[in-house]
Amino acid sequence: MKKCLSVVFSTSIFCSLPILAETETKVLFGDTHLHSAYSFDAFLNDNDSAFPDDAYRWARGLPVIHPTNRVRVQIETPLDFLVVSDHAEVLGVMTELHSDRSLLADMGFWGNFKRWVSLEIADYLIDSGRAELLFTYGLPKPPVGSGHDPVADENGAVLDAGFGDTTAIRGHVWEDIVGAAERHNRPGTFTSLIGWEWTSTPTGANLHRVILTPDGAEKASQFLPYGSDESQYPQDLWRWLEKTGERTGTRFLSIPHNSNLSKGYMFDDLTLEGNPITAEYASTRMAFEPVVEVTQIKGDSESLPNSPADDFADFETYQYYLQAYGTDYQPQAGDYVRSALKRGLSIAEDIGVNPYKFGMIGSTDSHTGLASAEEGNFWGKYPNDSTPETKDQAIIGDSDNSGWSMSASGLAAVWAKENTREEIYAAFKRKEVYATTGPRLRLQMFASWAFPENSEDNNNLAEIGYAYGVPMGGDLLRQNEGGAPQFLLRAVKDPVGANLDRVQIIKGWLDQAGRQQEKVYNVVWSDDRTLDKDGRLPSVGSTVDLNTGRHINSIGTAELSVLWEDPDFNPGQRAFYYTRVMQIPTARHSLYDAIALQAMDLDNGPNTIQERAYSSPIWYTP
Repeated sequence: MKKCLSVVFSTSIFCSLPILAETETKVLFGDTHLHSAYSFDAFLNDNDSAFPDDAYRWARGLPVIHPTNRVRVQIETPLDFLVVSDHAEVLGVMTELHSDRSLLADMGFWGNFKRWVSLEIADYLIDSGRAELLFTYGLPKPPVGSGHDPVADENGAVLDAGFGDTTAIRGHVWEDIVGAAERHNRPGTFTSLIGWEWTSTPTGANLHRVILTPDGAEKASQFLPYGSDESQYPQDLWRWLEKTGERTGTRFLSIPHNSNLSKGYMFDDLTLEGNPITAEYASTRMAFEPVVEVTQIKGDSESLPNSPADDFADFETYQYYLQAYGTDYQPQAGDYVRSALKRGLSIAEDIGVNPYKFGMIGSTDSHTGLASAEEGNFWGKYPNDSTPETKDQAIIGDSDNSGWSMSASGLAAVWAKENTREEIYAAFKRKEVYATTGPRLRLQMFASWAFPENSEDNNNLAEIGYAYGVPMGGDLLRQNEGGAPQFLLRAVKDPVGANLDRVQIIKGWLDQAGRQQEKVYNVVWSDDRTLDKDGRLPSVGSTVDLNTGRHINSIGTAELSVLWEDPDFNPGQRAFYYTRVMQIPTARHSLYDAIALQAMDLDNGPNTIQERAYSSPIWYTP
């Protein structure tokens, strides 16, 4: 039924265009990137018992048993949705080889002989606490060539399982993964989405994608997950998704993650093979990859650590590569989302299609089976770095890369009409999603050429936003009347979390000469602070007690809203805008564990953190 929105301000009442009830949405929080014992690296790092069923139970708020220390654990606030995304490569083979399942006979004599040898080696390394050696053995090696293509340059396979034909094992495991998702899916209350991870890492360049589908067991049972052991090129992955979709009717999304570790390849201005990006490539990429994962346990990928005039850029920077032999970490423009969004404007200017016109989410990439993004209830990357006394051990092949380096992050937030597979998928497709580093921050962002005056003070900001503008993830097309775009924003704190510090809008654009530019605007903030001549805002301060890890909400505010107009708008320049919301400082997981260990003198990472949320952008095209 149509209705008319009345917005009251000063001396008049304005009646909006009709609003359709079906535009109403609600925010849902979930994790699209969670590993169980079926992932080979999870198993090798002491997760031998947290399977998909346990992962869904944890996400729904039920107590579960930790896979290593066997204590009872429970999430503080249940999730609304979850994707169990185990690695497609040798999916479940490690767990199944350690079982007595009769289908091992399908591997034949030679396969079982190699199984016996491999298990003897694996068991020795696991029992002696050196499983990381087995893990790093399968990691990519440094490049041996000098070309652009890391796949062609690589010396060594991504993962040589050496187990013979594992099709039957992987089929059995996939059936269990799909079955668990079906058992735990509760439309309207909790959504389980079927998925997996494609784990291409040539020469240590992280090109990983999580693949998910809104479809159920009937379609998912018609294929086995496509892994990087079949191809390490993203274009081959997209071709497989397209062909499998045509054959089975299955819909897919591919979500890149950890671009911060991609050595510049994830958001390059060339294809992985070193060819120019074409309109066809850009269109295909955006068809399958409308969203990227911008924050997770292995660091934050929002902005280059040295982004100019950005006081909050160097945040949870992860300084290690995914390869057996360490190389110095060198952040590049192709590694980070903000520079990718700018690069996308330039490519669109040249070829007419933007390959990097994506929304943003967060997720954990936890390998414990526990989607834990809460600083005070964080269970690590792997089970063997999940307790204070085990955080010192090396992770992923680098002796300096320990559990202290990990980030208790993040979550995917979606604005959906209801909590179902269809509506969550639809929100991803239209990019009406945002990322948080863990807290359940509520963030709304709309853009228009003319919102009603004082819209930011209206109780139902979303009704105004949908009636007059476009939400995050949308496009604001040029109007003939002139004027600058307006942005209607509201941010609300996590109900059980810390107050808010400020809301910022990050703008990227192409100037008259075609150069990529960016600027951070502080648009609304808490407490009695004023901007300096450069637009910078003084620190909000900190209330964190370093002896207990507690903070008090005596600074900051519970809610911030604003109607902001771009003061530097040029109607002839391509641009994007996204929102960053900052909390006041709180204790990082490293502080909690240092206090527990009574070891505050350890060099174990920052004591405090300013948690945040990133909206998906809104684009302006002349």
